Amino acid sequence: MRVIDVELRHLRAMAAIAEEGTFGRAAVRLGYTQSSVSQQIAALERALGGAVFDRPGGPRAVRLTPLGEVVLSHGRELLTRSEALADAVDRFRAGSGRIDIGTFQSVSNLILPAVVRQLLDEHPGCDIRLSEVEPEGPKIGDLDLLFHDGRIEGDVEHVKLLDEPYLLVAGRGQFPDGPVRVELLDGAPMVGWPRTFHQRWLERTLAEYGARPRIVFRTGGHETILSMVRAGIGSAVLPWLALHGSDAASDDRLSIHQLEPAPSREMFLHWPAERTHSPLATRAIEIAVEAAGDLAAQI
Repeated sequence: MRVIDVELRHLRAMAAIAEEGTFGRAAVRLGYTQSSVSQQIAALERALGGAVFDRPGGPRAVRLTPLGEVVLSHGRELLTRSEALADAVDRFRAGSGRIDIGTFQSVSNLILPAVVRQLLDEHPGCDIRLSEVEPEGPKIGDLDLLFHDGRIEGDVEHVKLLDEPYLLVAGRGQFPDGPVRVELLDGAPMVGWPRTFHQRWLERTLAEYGARPRIVFRTGGHETILSMVRAGIGSAVLPWLALHGSDAASDDRLSIHQLEPAPSREMFLHWPAERTHSPLATRAIEIAVEAAGDLAAQI
C-alpha cells in the first residue's frame, strides 16, 4: 500500500459512513451523491488492498471490518490534524499569525505604537513580537520588518518613511527667534546624549557644518536633557520625533529653532527580499507608511 494514495476525502467519507451507518445517509451529510461516496470507498479499498466495510445489504447498517477499524482509528487523527491545519491557514490569511519587528527608540515612541494599535484592533489574535536593534550594523535576520534610520546591508528591500530634521532646543532668549545658523553653536555649551552611534553621527555632522559645541553633560534621557536646558547649562540638538508630543514647544522657558543647514536623518522600513509577506507584515507596512506620512506633514 502507498499511503500517498489514501486521500483525506476518502477518510472523510469513511468516517461519515461509519457514523451514519449507510452510504446513502453519509452522502446526504457530505453533500455528495451516493455513487460518489461509493467510488471514494472503492478507491480507498484499492489503495489499502482490502475491504473497510462489511456490506450486509438491505436496510441493515454497514460495519467496519478489522482493517477498517485500524484505518479509521488512525484516519480520525489525520482528519483532526487537517482541520487544525485548515483553521491555522485561515487564521493566518485573516492576519492572526505572528510578526517580528525590529525598532529603535524614536520609532518606538511614535510610529510603532500606531502600527501595533491598529494591527491589534484589526486582528485581536495576532502575535506581535518587538525588539530593539543595535543601531550599528543592524541585521534583519529572522525579523519580518526592521525600522532603521538609514539603509541596512544585506538582501533586503525597503520603503523610505520620512526625513527627520534635528532641531535646536535652547533657553528662552538665548537665540533670536527663527532659524539659527549651525556655526553659532561652535564652542557653545551643549547637553547631549552619551557617545552612541547617533550622537557620534550628529557631532560629526555639526562639525562638517562648522560647529564643535562644548558638551557639558551627557545623558541618555530626553527629559533629563530638556531639564538641563531649562536650568540654563546649555542648549541641545534633538531629533524632531524626540520633541514631537513633548511639552517643550509650550514651555515658556524653552525655545525651539530650525538649524541652517539642518542635520537630518532618513528613516526606512526594511524587510527580507524575496520573502513572501504575511498578511500581518503587508498590513504593518501600510500602516507605518501612513503614520509616517501623517508625521511628515507636521514637520
